[in-house]
Amino acid sequence: MTNVHIVMAIVVSKGWSLRQMDVKNAFLHGDLQEEIYMTPSSGLFSSSSTEVCHLKRSLYGLKQAPRAWFEKFRTTISDFTFT
Repeated sequence: MTNVHIVMAIVVSKGWSLRQMDVKNAFLHGDLQEEIYMTPSSGLFSSSSTEVCHLKRSLYGLKQAPRAWFEKFRTTISDFTFT
């Protein structure tokens, strides 16, 4: 919360406008760099199936999800020439 208060104090002192955004499904937008396979939940295929799913994008619960999301965020921000 200290960081939030500092940012808000700077915004007020400079007379800037402030906007907030919340992305509820941010981790679903990251592109995976490595190949990841997962066992599908029960009911998706027949019970005797040995099929797996090849993930192309990240999911909540993956160890790689925060890193994949941050990389997507970083490249998007860089494309807008932010530093």
